[in-house]
Amino acid sequence: MWFEAHGAGVSSSLGPRTWTKLPSRKRPERAIAGQEAELEEKTMAVSGILGKKVGMTQLFDEKGDVRPCTVLQAGPCVITQRKTAARDGYDAAQIGLVEFVKESRLNKPERGHLGKNNLPPVRLMKEVGIVVDAAGDAPADGNGAASKIGDRVLVDIFDGDKFVDIVGTSKGRGFAGVVKRHKFRGGPKSHGSMFTINGSIGSSAFPSRVFPGMRMAGHMGNAKITVRNLRILGIDKDENLLVVEGAVPGPNGGYVVISKAKKPPRERRGFSEAAGPINPLKASKRATKKKS
Repeated sequence: MWFEAHGAGVSSSLGPRTWTKLPSRKRPERAIAGQEAELEEKTMAVSGILGKKVGMTQLFDEKGDVRPCTVLQAGPCVITQRKTAARDGYDAAQIGLVEFVKESRLNKPERGHLGKNNLPPVRLMKEVGIVVDAAGDAPADGNGAASKIGDRVLVDIFDGDKFVDIVGTSKGRGFAGVVKRHKFRGGPKSHGSMFTINGSIGSSAFPSRVFPGMRMAGHMGNAKITVRNLRILGIDKDENLLVVEGAVPGPNGGYVVISKAKKPPRERRGFSEAAGPINPLKASKRATKKKS
C-alpha cells in the first residue's frame, strides 16, 4: 500500500496501526450521478410553459352565448437546466422562452449558462414543476415527456387538460388614491369638501399608532397576480396558441407563466361537457314523471 511504502501516518512510539481507508471525495459525486440516472429513467413531464399575452377576443359556444377569452402565445420553450432532488433538494425544470434576442443583450453568466449546452439565446427563464411517474409509465396526459436539457416544450403539453393556472404581472397604475385603489366611496361632493379623502387612520390616545395593512393611498398595480382554473377553449399546435376563457393579468405583449391547474374544479355528476348541456329543471321533471 501507499501508506506502507512511504511510511505516512505510522507512529514509531505506538507501533504499527490498522488503517481504515477514508471515503473518497468523489464518492458523493458518483452517488449523486447514480441517483440522477435513476431519475432520468423515470417518466417526467414538464407541467408548465412560458408565454406571451396576445390579446382578448370573444367566441360563441354551441348555445350562442358569448364567451370572453384571451389568446396566449405559449412557447416554444427549451429546457435549460434540470433540478434534481439528489443535488438541489427538489425536482424542477428551468425553461427558457425562445425568441429573437441579440447575443450582445445577454450578460456573461447567461452566455455561459446557455453556451454550456449549446442552447439558443432566450428571452427569459423560469422554473416550472415536473410530473414524475415512479412506475415508469407514461404520464396521465399521455404526452411525450421532455426531461433532458435541450428538449423543446410546446403547447401540446396541455392536451387532455381542461383548466390552467396563469401567473402574470398586472398593469402598473402608479400612485393611486383610496377611491381608485380600495374602492372607497369618498366624501360629499359639495361645499368645498375633499372628495377623495380617506378619513381617520387611528386615534391618538390608543393605540397611538397606525395598524399595519391600513388601507391608504399608495402604489397600485405592477404586482404578481395568479389566476387559477381558467378553462381551455382551444389549442393551435401549429402556431403554439392557447385560448383560455376569461382575463389574464398584464398588458398585451406581457409575459406569463402557464401551468396545469393545481386544484381544478370538480364537475358535478351529470353536468360534464361530454354529456352535453343539461337543463336541471327538465331533468327533474322527467325523473318525476318516471316515478309516477
